[in-house]
Amino acid sequence: MNNTHAIAKLCKVFLPALMACSAVASHAAPTSPAACPALLQREMPRLQDEKPQALCQYAGKVVLVVNTASFCGFTSQYKALEALAERYADRGLVVLGFPSNDFGSQEPGSNKEIAEFCENTFNVKFPMFAKSVVKAGKPDTNPLFADLIKRSGSAPKWNFHKYLISRDGQQVISFWSTTDPLSSSVTTEVERLLAKP
Repeated sequence: MNNTHAIAKLCKVFLPALMACSAVASHAAPTSPAACPALLQREMPRLQDEKPQALCQYAGKVVLVVNTASFCGFTSQYKALEALAERYADRGLVVLGFPSNDFGSQEPGSNKEIAEFCENTFNVKFPMFAKSVVKAGKPDTNPLFADLIKRSGSAPKWNFHKYLISRDGQQVISFWSTTDPLSSSVTTEVERLLAKP
């Protein structure tokens, strides 16, 4: 009886403290994979070395996805994209570039050649991924682009088509190739989405 009484007394003293610790630990636990929007739940090979990169590393950010090309009339948009990425990086914007040879065969080089061009010509620092197919309806269409096309109802018709994704992945806004990344039509939407939690 004495032992039982002593254990009951100890429980009465320590149990509330243990429960409080458990509650703190559960709040401090790392973000669960469920916090990553379905759109980003995939891996893509990095341009520089083709190592798979989890797009969930950008969960919680506003993401601008762009299909790029090195020899296009819009190639100079790399400069504006880099400026946009730098301007809003601290507030949670990330730009992701996806080279493609789909339009006018204006991205014929290897991944290594594309990486060197981006770095040497435009000093691109935002994340770039391996060359892929972005046209709608192809059997090997990049699955991220396939989902973006489905969500937005707008498919790339040329290089430098842009998709802006909200932090929760629920909203996708599409911009044509002719839309400059630093234009008010883009920056207004970027700021609107960045203002949302």
